[in-house]
Amino acid sequence: MEATKGLREGPVGYGTSDGTAPFYLPVGPEVEVFEAAFRSRMPVLLKGPTGCGKTRFVVHMAHRLGLAVHTVSCHDDLTASDLVGRFLIKGRETVWVDGPLTRAVREGGICYLDEIVEARKDTTVVIHPLADDRRILAVEKTGEELKAPESFMLVVSYNPGYQHILKDLKPSTRQRFVTIEFDYPPEEMEAEIVEREGGVDRDLARRLVGLGRKIRGLADSGLDTPPGTRLLVHAAGLIGGGLPPRTACTVAIVNTLTDDRDLQKAVTDMVEAIF
Repeated sequence: MEATKGLREGPVGYGTSDGTAPFYLPVGPEVEVFEAAFRSRMPVLLKGPTGCGKTRFVVHMAHRLGLAVHTVSCHDDLTASDLVGRFLIKGRETVWVDGPLTRAVREGGICYLDEIVEARKDTTVVIHPLADDRRILAVEKTGEELKAPESFMLVVSYNPGYQHILKDLKPSTRQRFVTIEFDYPPEEMEAEIVEREGGVDRDLARRLVGLGRKIRGLADSGLDTPPGTRLLVHAAGLIGGGLPPRTACTVAIVNTLTDDRDLQKAVTDMVEAIF
C-alpha cells in the first residue's frame, strides 16, 4: 500500500452538473498559453504558492479541452514503477498493471504530476522522453515503447516558495517545459473567487481576502506558508454553512497555518480585528 501513496486511481472526469467547466477566473494569458502549448504538443510547468489555483486551473483546462486527468501527488517515496506500472499477482496469474503515466500515454489526456520536486530525481528522469519532441514512454518491464497520442499532455507543478535548495528541478528537466507562473489573484478578483466558491456575499468575501493579505505579511515573522485562496474559500464555506466568522477563521485558517502559539495569537488578533 505504501508504494502507491499519493496516487489517484484512473482518469478523473471533471465538470459541473450542467456540463460547464469548473469555475476558474483567469488573471493573465494562462488559458491561451496552455491551449497553445497543447496544440504544439509541449509540456507545461505550473509554479506558484500553495492554494493559488494551479490544480483548479488544470481541472478547468482539461474540461475546456475535453481531456481526462490522471493525477499523481508526488512524494519522496514515489518510484518510477508508481508512475509507469508494475506486475501484480492476481489469483494464480501475474498481470501487468499500468501506472497513471502509462494510462495517460495509452489513452490520452493530461498526466498531472503535482509538486514534482517532491519526487526523487531518479524517478523524474522517466518523464524526459515524454517532455521533448520524441514524446515516447519506454516501459522497460514489458519491452514496450509507447508513442504519446496527440491528445496526451504532460503537466507538472511545484511551489518554489517553500522548497529547499536541494529540492529543485534540474535544468535538464526544467528546460523541457513551457512555464506559467501563478500568484495570488489581485484583491478584487480574489474576493470574487471567494464570494463565488465560498457562497458568501461580496462584503464578507472582501473581509476574508483582507485577512488573508494581512496574514501574508507575516511571511518574515516565521510563518512558513501563507494562506492561499483555497483556505479563504474554506473559511467562507464554513461561514456560509452557519459557523460564526471567528470560529470559521480559527479552524480553517489559524489552526491550519501554524502550531506556533505566538503566531497563532498574532493571526487570531487579525481575525478579531476584522470580524
